[in-house]
Amino acid sequence: MTVPDTAATTPSLPRLNEPAPDFEAVTTHGPIRLSDLTNAGKWVLFFSHPADFTPVCTTEFVAFSELAPEFEKRNTQLLGLSVGSIPSHLAWMQDIERNLGVKVPFPVIADLDMRVSQLYGMIHPGVSSTAAVRAVFLIDPKRTLRAMVYYPLTTGRWMPEFLRVLDALQTTDAHGVSTPANWTPGNEVVVPAPATVQAIAAEEARKNDYDYKSWYLRLKKLE
Repeated sequence: MTVPDTAATTPSLPRLNEPAPDFEAVTTHGPIRLSDLTNAGKWVLFFSHPADFTPVCTTEFVAFSELAPEFEKRNTQLLGLSVGSIPSHLAWMQDIERNLGVKVPFPVIADLDMRVSQLYGMIHPGVSSTAAVRAVFLIDPKRTLRAMVYYPLTTGRWMPEFLRVLDALQTTDAHGVSTPANWTPGNEVVVPAPATVQAIAAEEARKNDYDYKSWYLRLKKLE
């Protein structure tokens, strides 16, 4: 019996710190190319939802819309996607505004042929062969994929976490540091650990400069 070559039929998933796959797609705001957004210096939070006119997705669109000004402060473009059509997206957004009083301000891709969904590994056949899972991709202005997360269909996302991750990534880029568990802006950051015996000895002499836990764990407040 011949065993199917699943590697030949399963698309590879995008990987962290590699270029995010570029695409051009039709959206509720007209045609959009990902590289046009990043070339303009934007971060992009690119996310998929399973279907229009569904309860969990509706709560997520309300939550993303309410936080849209915060994403804008962080120079970040929200960009949604599902396999629904433009008329379906528009009718759903009108329904959200009419019934919940929230206007959706960001574009949503109509990916009827699932081309972009497949490109980003959003279709998981074990969940659904026709709907995208709840995927989130954070892409920086160099079009590098910096973070990604997948959620099951039944679980709505915690939107403030994406703001926190954006803050952490932008802080890391600006200051060459890392962020510890449960970090939020204003908390101490992690100083890069020394990489040689000599550097360890030098750092031992600078204990008073940091919140010093060990040679490999030193924290400090940003100026």
